[in-house]
Amino acid sequence: LTAAHWRAGARVERVEGERSTACRLLELGLVAGTELRLTHVAPFGDPLRVELRGYGLLLRRKEAHSIWVKAHPAGEER
Repeated sequence: LTAAHWRAGARVERVEGERSTACRLLELGLVAGTELRLTHVAPFGDPLRVELRGYGLLLRRKEAHSIWVKAHPAGEER
């Protein structure tokens, strides 16, 4: 997730990493197939704010490294 430079949106492919972190992210709704959109990046890049399932979520960069996404093509908002 942290390597993505997208605002049009993306789809979660998978969540990996430490078991406790991955489980927490899954519980927050970051499951495969979920549509999300990067809305804000704080100064110095931490935290990131994403919108998914009708709510905003702040993620630490370390947590975001656990999330694999596929960005939508430029200009193709969903």
